[in-house]
Amino acid sequence: MPTAQTDLALEAIRREAARRGLDRYDWHSVARPTQLPPDGNWTTWLLLAGRGFGKTRTGAEYVRMQIENDNAHRVALIAPTAADTRDVMVEGESGLLNVCPPWNRPKYEPSKRRLTWPNGTIATLYSADEPERLRGPQHDLVWADELAAWRYPEAWDMSMLGLRLGTPRAVVTTTPKPNKLIRSLINSDTTTVTRGSTFDNRANLAPTFLEQILAKYEGTRLGRQELYAEVLTDTPGALWTRDLIDATHTTDDPPELDRIVIGIDPAVTSGEDSDETGIIVAGIDPNKHIHVLEDASMRSTPHEWARKVVHLFDQHAADRVVAETNNGGDLVETTLRTIRRNLPYRKVTATRGKRVRAEPIAALYEQHKVHHYNNLATLEDQMVSFTPDTLDSPDRLDALVWAITELTGRTITPIHKLRAASGLK
Repeated sequence: MPTAQTDLALEAIRREAARRGLDRYDWHSVARPTQLPPDGNWTTWLLLAGRGFGKTRTGAEYVRMQIENDNAHRVALIAPTAADTRDVMVEGESGLLNVCPPWNRPKYEPSKRRLTWPNGTIATLYSADEPERLRGPQHDLVWADELAAWRYPEAWDMSMLGLRLGTPRAVVTTTPKPNKLIRSLINSDTTTVTRGSTFDNRANLAPTFLEQILAKYEGTRLGRQELYAEVLTDTPGALWTRDLIDATHTTDDPPELDRIVIGIDPAVTSGEDSDETGIIVAGIDPNKHIHVLEDASMRSTPHEWARKVVHLFDQHAADRVVAETNNGGDLVETTLRTIRRNLPYRKVTATRGKRVRAEPIAALYEQHKVHHYNNLATLEDQMVSFTPDTLDSPDRLDALVWAITELTGRTITPIHKLRAASGLK
């Protein structure tokens, strides 16, 4: 067929598809180049983009493309919470149920947390709040949404250990945060990074939305992160920096310790959206260096975290448990003693602000007298994000402060005096 006739025929097909509303399923014809998968031999496609960029649509369309091309048969869908996985990745306006065409739409079984396509491909819904559910299942494709907001980075590790079928690949769609997991993915040789801003999708966003966010966030640090998807390494005013934290890391075994304590910052409630109970194990050596051995923080009932604390007490041969009692009062001690009646315990009450309590601890880090072991990534993320204006309760950080304060006898030089004596500002 001559070229002119071919063009006319294709145009007629496009018009008919548009009339029937079928062109919306031709992703390649409507997607921007940064929404299409990159070339190359990558294992992880990391899409770092601002709010409103179209990350969810991009992730859903990539999953759909892999299934239609018979490249994926067992898929893991993971979001920060179970509600996010359901409401955004599956049922959302740009979720899988809406991007798949009627002739290839999956059967959705919410009670089984499962989508099944006509060709037999199965996608299972997971929550990053439950990393253990990812222990065991195998997949050939993982779609991880808002990875930077996952409370438990180990959920990513569990998903990667199960990514072992066929030609395994993972697509990550997230607004960035400067946490350890995002930084490690960016620096990985098997990751291809695509970046985009909110304004790349200007044509599809409400003008009033753009006006409001520009007026409020343009030129601000939050705007650089949430709109332009910049990975900001340090938070102004924070007591800890990444470099300071990274200097504490050690792969050696801890030395003989004079004391080991467990610090607790108990949560008031135990629901899905509740704060975690901060549980930190730390010790002190004869040279008065602090060794942070384990972060066992958890979101659970009081009975569950009390059992965990007693288990850690025995495992590490600790000599005392210290817990903040501003919220729980004597209930914290009562709960612990239902598990172990004679547990060595001291309650502490916060009479000063969090920053005042944290400053002496930060001074120890500046003196290189603190050492971190094992996987403390979530604790470290709280530390580098903590400022006087921090609204969220830094549960793990609070538990760390109580543990180190107990070990040092609360006689640490405040950080502003330390800096003044060193001639630093």
